[in-house]
Amino acid sequence: QLQLVESGGGLVQPGGSLRLSCTASGFTLDYYGIGWFRQVPGKEREGVSWISRSDETRYTDSVKGRFTISRENAKNTIYLQMNSLKPEDTAVYFCAAQLRTHYWWVALDYDYWGQGTQVTVSS
Repeated sequence: QLQLVESGGGLVQPGGSLRLSCTASGFTLDYYGIGWFRQVPGKEREGVSWISRSDETRYTDSVKGRFTISRENAKNTIYLQMNSLKPEDTAVYFCAAQLRTHYWWVALDYDYWGQGTQVTVSS
């Protein structure tokens, strides 16, 4: 069974940090581009960051300089390090895998999705 599982979400104060993990089972992430998306109620899923099979990275403008995406192939895991968190970063965060990349920020371009992990930034 092909599965992605996110972890690492939680409640953090503004200015704090969290590291999200996305671990795959049933397939190897080496061959996939991996994206992190986030969604708040009533809004579309937003592309946050992406890492290619060759470790090329992309970020949406609002998280540049604060978030870092990385992969650890030995653990079949992708990470999203989130620093200097702001209340507007509050959302459910999803990871997703795409075999072929066209537009990294487009949710429909992805083949597999995790169930999401809640991130809440609040004092």
